Formats: sequence, structure tokens, C-alpha cells
Amino acid sequence: MKPCLQLVFLIFLICHTAAEFFTSIGQMTDLIYAEKDLVQSLKEYIRAEEAKLSQIKSWAEKMDVLTSKSTSDPEGYLAHPVNAYKLVKRLNTDWLELENLVLQDTTNGFIANLTIQRQFFPTEEDETGAAKALMRLQDTYKLDPETLSRGNLPGTKYKSSLTVSDCFGMGKTAYNDGDYYHTVLWMEQALKQHDEGEDTTVSKVEILDYLSYAVFQFGDLHRAMELTRRLISLDSTHERAGSNLRYFEKLLEKEREEKSRENSLNKTMAATEPVVQSGAYERPLDYLPERDIYEALCRGEGVKMTPRRQKRLFCRYHNGNRNPHLLIAPFKEEDEWDSPHIVRYYDVMSDEEIEKIKQLAKPRLARATVRDPKTGVLTVASYRVSKSSWLEEDDDPVVGKVNQRMQQITGLTVKTAELLQVANYGMGGQYEPHFDFSRKDEPDAFKRLGTGNRVATFLNYMSDVEAGGATVFPDFGAAIWPKKGTAVFWYNLFRSGEGDYRTRHAACPVLVGCKWVSNKWFHERGNEFLRPCGRTEVD
Repeated sequence: MKPCLQLVFLIFLICHTAAEFFTSIGQMTDLIYAEKDLVQSLKEYIRAEEAKLSQIKSWAEKMDVLTSKSTSDPEGYLAHPVNAYKLVKRLNTDWLELENLVLQDTTNGFIANLTIQRQFFPTEEDETGAAKALMRLQDTYKLDPETLSRGNLPGTKYKSSLTVSDCFGMGKTAYNDGDYYHTVLWMEQALKQHDEGEDTTVSKVEILDYLSYAVFQFGDLHRAMELTRRLISLDSTHERAGSNLRYFEKLLEKEREEKSRENSLNKTMAATEPVVQSGAYERPLDYLPERDIYEALCRGEGVKMTPRRQKRLFCRYHNGNRNPHLLIAPFKEEDEWDSPHIVRYYDVMSDEEIEKIKQLAKPRLARATVRDPKTGVLTVASYRVSKSSWLEEDDDPVVGKVNQRMQQITGLTVKTAELLQVANYGMGGQYEPHFDFSRKDEPDAFKRLGTGNRVATFLNYMSDVEAGGATVFPDFGAAIWPKKGTAVFWYNLFRSGEGDYRTRHAACPVLVGCKWVSNKWFHERGNEFLRPCGRTEVD
């Protein structure tokens, strides 16, 4: 019973029985001891209140130091994905716990302020998304939980780490999503840090409860039993663990009987049982056929840039086919790939232009969408994690200036191109392999625009990225890394109008940093004579 409830209960007890006690001193002596107990309860209540205030003070001091650091360089601080995850987790979970603590007292001012501010806090969905982003980085860049938990990431400006509670939260998120692979990884990390003596409110029993069941889902009965027995040794009254252990034992006995009937190897079975001690389970396959190739390219592995191909790549000055605006000041052009031809242009946007475009885009950023291939309607998708906005030339002269520059470089018209799209990839931001053009099975994808298919893509990199964030082409093994102020360009269609399926590409998850890009999709209409048909289907 809580101290405050004990106090109320005891006062109630004394008041309720007072009329009975005064007639007997002997009985009244009982009240002496009752009062002694009451004073003891009162002291416990005071100690609890002091402990609560001490907790609040400690939290406030810790948050003061943390926010002083984070507000001095918000983007740099959030460039570390662990910082981004912990920010979301704090606002969605930890501040709620603090609220519950404060609510035990009549601190109305703080609660009122917190209630008002809460409408701007991340939601449960945000915390789940942030946890999944860390798992996505973990998988793509082959990072073990220890590396992520200790915050040992390349290019990080701020050191950050995950606590037992954080790791446990990651594991719970995976568990609730039916993702037992990551449940095992993060519950094991939570248990490891707990065993090392880290101070935490999460008990080993809670961790082992999730871990043993997740291990069981992989069919590893022996390890599931081992973990469950450890749980029971810590809490012998844990009903679910006891029930699970009995169930596991029955399954194991049945398995042994079946093996015995099949091969009569009772004597050697104990030596051949596949006991997995490390929890090294394979990551399940998913919906993306080129997952392994895509993620390897994101890590800089498997790039098929051979010496022979390298010799066919050159640097040159580009004047846009003698465009009058570029004759005096041509752009530096560099071949990134020979076939399909992908080029990079340097000094396409100045720092001032980049900052202005980011300033225009930030208030309008919304969850990035993809076009539904069947309906042509824009919708959100789990495989595209970023925020974007669309800028018109009327928004600011800089937009028209950048549009004209892209037209001069490419020789294509912007009159039928889509608006300038600005995108910001935050924590673990990505866009899995996709085509920019519409395929034959989705003829109505751009019907509403009335400008035909997307003939070409012009992609401006508006920031450097400390780690990750490459643009990769799984079909032919190319990886292009962001460089602030540069832009890459490629054609999505052959001159015949047929789609070049080799241009399927992806934006790799941002491991460390804050990635900003803007892009212009040029369409077929208006470019018939600027890029005329070739002699063959694949010219």
C-alpha cells in the first residue's frame, strides 16, 4: 500500500473506532502504538515526497544540460540517429512518466503547461517509427546492437548511447510488430547491459520474458527453455514463465520421441541437439528482391566500377550545347557512369540559394508521397521515409533562377516539368528501389498532368551527409554519394519513349547527418524536338 494511502487508511481507522477506545485505558494503549505507526507512515510519506522532488530536480538538471547542448546546434545534434531516437522517446515516454510523478502532487502550473505543450509532442506512432529507423540502419549498414547502443557511429559530432530502458523499448517495439529477429537482438543487448550492472528500472524478469518467447518463435526450444529457467530462478511465482516452461518441455519431449522413432539415435541425440547459445538467428526475407544488392551498395560494397569502365569516364566543361548563358561560364561536368549515362555537375547551387530554398520549404514539409500505380493518386508509403514540399516560381525568384539553370544545363524545357520538389531525409530517411518513370502496367500514373512520362531526372544535393545517404542503382551496381552544391542527371526513357529499366534507383538510409535534396522531373511533352527520337528502340 502506498504511504499516502496508508495515512488516509489509518486516519480513517482512528476516527472510525474512537468512540470505542476511550472507555478503556487498556484499549487506549493500542492507540499509542497506532499513533506511533501513523507517525512512521507520515515519515515514510515525507521521505517519498522528498525522493520524488529529488528525482524531479535531478531530471530537470539533466534536461537543462541536454537541451543547452541540443539547442546550440539542432541539426548537428539530431544528425546522430541515437540522439534523434532518444529525443522522440523522451517526449513520448519519459516526459509522460515524469508527468505521472508530478501529478502525485498539486503542481498545477507545470501540469497545465505540459498539457498545453503535449499537443506538439511526438506520438506513439512517432516513437515506433524512430525505433524502426534505428533497426533499418542496423540492418542496412550491418551494425550490431552494441555499436548502436554505444553510439559508435562514423562522422558523429555528439556522443550518445542507449540505456537498458532504451534497448528494452526497441525490443518491445519490434515485438509488438511481430519482428522477433530484432526483438531478440535488442532484448539481448538490454540483458547484456543489465548484467554489466547498469542502473535501470527495467527488471531482468521483464527482459527475459520477451526474449525467451522471441527465441521460441525461431524454433530454438533449448535456448527458450534455458532463458525461461533463468527467469523462474529470479521470480519463481511468474505464472506465464512456469506455464511456458512446461509447454516447452512437452514440445521437446515430443521432438525427442519423433527423432527416436525415425533414427533410433537416443544415445547420440544429446550430442547432436542444435543448441544455439548466441542467439545468432538469420534475418527474415522481405518483399524487396534486390534487398541484399541494394544494402551492399549503400555500404559502398559491390560497386561495379571496373578499371575498364573507369577509363571511359571523363570530366569536361559543359556549355549546354552552346547555350548562350553557359558559353562564358560553363559548368564542370563529370561522368559518374557510362551506360546508362549518369553525369554530375558541380557548383550548380550556391550556399545562399540552398539556404533560401530550405527556408522556403521547411514550413511546408509534409510526409513524402508516392504515386499509386493503379489510380495515379499520391499516397504515403513505408518504403519512402522523408518529408517533402513543392516550390513554385512565384514563391521566390530563387526558384525560377534554379529552374532556368536546370533547363540551360539539360537543354530540356521546364515548362512541362513538375514543380521543384525539396526533400529532407531525417533519421534513417530512405527511398527504397523505385522507378521515376511509369511502366506499361501503370499507364495512368501521370495522366492527370497531361505531359507524358518522366523523361529525365535532375537531382540537386543540398547538403553533405556524414555517413550513408547514397543514391544507388542496384541493376548495374552504381553508388553516387551526396556532395553539397552538386547535381546528378540521367534519362529515364530511351529516345524511343521506352523506359530504361536499368535506372531503378534508391536513396539509401541516412546513417549520420541531415540530407537535403531538390529535384526536377522533366516530362516528354515539349521536348519532342529538344530530344528527338533515335533510330532504334534503345538509343
